[in-house]
Amino acid sequence: MKQLITEISNCQVCAAELPLGPRPIIAVHPTSKIVVIGQAPGSVVHKTGIPWDDKSGENLRRWMGIDDTIFYDATKIALIPMGFCYPGRGKSGDLPPRKECAPLWHSVLLNSLTQVELILLIGKYAQNYYLQKKAKKTLTETVKNYHLYLPKYFVLPHPSPRNNIWMAKNQWFATDVLPYLKTQIHQILS
Repeated sequence: MKQLITEISNCQVCAAELPLGPRPIIAVHPTSKIVVIGQAPGSVVHKTGIPWDDKSGENLRRWMGIDDTIFYDATKIALIPMGFCYPGRGKSGDLPPRKECAPLWHSVLLNSLTQVELILLIGKYAQNYYLQKKAKKTLTETVKNYHLYLPKYFVLPHPSPRNNIWMAKNQWFATDVLPYLKTQIHQILS
């Protein structure tokens, strides 16, 4: 695992495309029980080097019903983005995750994690990559049908504050989905 993390940390595959240069952000341990697969680090996370060290991370930890100590304990929770480096800024937010990372690194990483009980697929990029044709036409439909992907995957929208409008329109997410997510997380970690 140490050698694999070193290889990822030294990855230069898409360096020429990254406005701030490569800085792969990942946290894994062979005993991780839950894997969080998100999009890509934002500019704040690129600066700190700490995965989910922003408002989205605060929301995600609240959704999961855990604190920073548990979330950042890689022996319990692995944090693997679809794109490991900050992809840069687009017209309406950050650019999509780079497409090189997941095919290059995800299967070897997941094969190294032998105690995983649940994988959280955060946002459409992760859901489309892992669910492929099983994903519904929209993220909302996919999340609304979260039970179809259990027990392996738990699908979630991105916890960005930019999604507050989505949250307001889809109150079933807070009343139905999040309590079940918290129960699953606490069962696995206890």
